[in-house]
Amino acid sequence: MTELAGNGTKTGLPMLADLVSDGDVVVLSGAGLSTESGIPDYRGETGRRRRAEPMTYQAFTGSEAARRRYWARSHLGWRHIARARPNAGHRAVAELQRRGLLAGIITQNVDGLQQAAGARGVIELHGALDRVLCLSCGERSARERLDERLRAANPGWTARAETINPDGDAVLRDEAVEAFRIVGCERCGGALKPDVIFFGENVPPARVGDCYALTERAGALLVLGSSLTVLSGYRFVRHAARHGVPVAIVNRGATRGDPHALVTLDAPLGATLDALVAELPA
Repeated sequence: MTELAGNGTKTGLPMLADLVSDGDVVVLSGAGLSTESGIPDYRGETGRRRRAEPMTYQAFTGSEAARRRYWARSHLGWRHIARARPNAGHRAVAELQRRGLLAGIITQNVDGLQQAAGARGVIELHGALDRVLCLSCGERSARERLDERLRAANPGWTARAETINPDGDAVLRDEAVEAFRIVGCERCGGALKPDVIFFGENVPPARVGDCYALTERAGALLVLGSSLTVLSGYRFVRHAARHGVPVAIVNRGATRGDPHALVTLDAPLGATLDALVAELPA
């Protein structure tokens, strides 16, 4: 049923459907889109129940002990990420793309679930956990290969995760971290880092430029599951507003971008996006 404001203007889902049906929509997705797949977030409903202390770029590059801590925790947490499957929200975004309504997809997530749902040409703003980068020679390799090597290097390591934090960070006891052995790049022996943007690290300028260009050409910017607390995603909302591009936001709870939005829905992502697809012509 169409929702109408007092002056007869559409609101909520019908208004969102009208925006999306015009096409050329750019999706900007955040961690809230993946929580229904069992992946926790930093600031949403699951994030508020946890005190996560993410690894910073400065700590990771400055200390072998910090790298051991990260890889021990991530070695267990990666299994949780690798088992996750796309949810209704991811599938709905892929369906909107299949229908030709999207001009592009920008994701702040590093879990690869949007692509697993069938989306193409996704700009991974913060990189992806399924790749590994050598800090010395720049070689990129598959996370599966690193997982094999870490298992071989730690045959008697039987640690269990107490909690899974965002981005596959598992909480471990100190003794389990200290017993963990890390490995270097197979090509040059250099230190390995997941191919993601850590806190305190800058997104490559060319990638940011691509996102700005996509945003300013959009018919609408649709933000899904992001509080927009950090500038990394919020800047594209501001950019859209400056260029007269309408902004729509679907998220659990208020966001930093709400004052710039034409329509906001505080609602579950999966069910809302399913309903959005159902509102649109097939």
